[in-house]
Amino acid sequence: MGIDRAAVAAIREERIDWRFKGLPADTFGATVGDVAGRGLDLFAHGFVGPLVVLDDEALAHNLTTMSRWCAEHGVLLAPHGKTTMAPQLFARQLDHGAWGITAANVSQLRVYRAFGVRRVLFANQLVDPAGLRWLRAELAAHPEFEFSCWVDSVASVERMTEALGEVVRPVEVLVELGAPGGRTGARDLDTALAVAEAARRSPALRLAGVAGYEGALAHDASAAARSAVDSYLADLRNLVARLDFEVPTPVVTAGGSAYFDQVAAALTAPWPFPVFPVLRSGAYITHDDGFYRGISPLGRTPGERPFRSALRAWAQVTSHPQPDLALLTLGKRDASFDEGLPEPQVLRHDGVERPFTGAVTALNDQHAFLRPDEPVEVGDWVGLGLSHPCTVFDKWPLIPVVRGTTVVDLVRTYF
Repeated sequence: MGIDRAAVAAIREERIDWRFKGLPADTFGATVGDVAGRGLDLFAHGFVGPLVVLDDEALAHNLTTMSRWCAEHGVLLAPHGKTTMAPQLFARQLDHGAWGITAANVSQLRVYRAFGVRRVLFANQLVDPAGLRWLRAELAAHPEFEFSCWVDSVASVERMTEALGEVVRPVEVLVELGAPGGRTGARDLDTALAVAEAARRSPALRLAGVAGYEGALAHDASAAARSAVDSYLADLRNLVARLDFEVPTPVVTAGGSAYFDQVAAALTAPWPFPVFPVLRSGAYITHDDGFYRGISPLGRTPGERPFRSALRAWAQVTSHPQPDLALLTLGKRDASFDEGLPEPQVLRHDGVERPFTGAVTALNDQHAFLRPDEPVEVGDWVGLGLSHPCTVFDKWPLIPVVRGTTVVDLVRTYF
């Protein structure tokens, strides 16, 4: 099943209190499951703004769309769990065929293991001795736990080997190939080959594949950006073909949420031996109204069913001091702003919603500066689309899931 369903179900037994932003005061003391089943309305039952919600129908659409796309293109999916850090959503991703879940640091990994996530790709180097000792014990105690992490230098191999010492189960590692100007990863094939050889010599490690990340090399959908991604993926394939792995079927993995069509094409082209081709796209589950909307391959490829944004923030007009400025009760503490500011989409006035246009020009800690294209009044609610979901979820420990304005579930995050 890939995850401990009982542990996920137990989330619904947690009691709601003041720790959870935006929820009605009369839910305090009730369990998550009880409140999720009440059919509460966002605007009639005491929720307070600002509030970020998830659209249930959009979530279901995105899960089904990505599952179908991966099956049609012959790739496996290990979505990056850091996007949401929500085991309830991990379970839904696994229900839709995800092969595993990707993590980026030991703290995330411990959350995954607390909920029994069985197969984890650790998309980072792991050289911290305390983290490695914890991992060694976890692997020894749980033979069903499948784990692999990246290595990109001989030094990282040596540090891992020293910290792990004698192991019951070797830690599987994937050589990470980077590129000049990119993020981590060996900068050329010769270095990557030397890292692989060091891993093969280590008694504590097992060479199990190759990893990469193309998203650090390009940031738009231009021909030049796509060409840079293709060139990098060609180097990744070259590295795979030159390595002698210590497992029958190595993992070959890349793919964020922006260029996964190109990654899938590269990973599923003919190989001289069997491989597990794995994408790690994570933001697809909610998509967005900004960065990913503009760059996702399912938004630009004719005939492909696009993802839908499942994130919305609601904030109230709290001040309207001049005709071209209104202040909303939403700030950097509540919404993403690193890849674009929130996008006004809906105005709710006296209980009636209608499409709305304007621009958020700046965010303070607790205020959004709104330049409205049409009249607004103090007390109105504005529904905003958000960009880059990876920097939204960390701000909300409990997020209502809605159909329209009716709450149908609550999602717990663990950051």
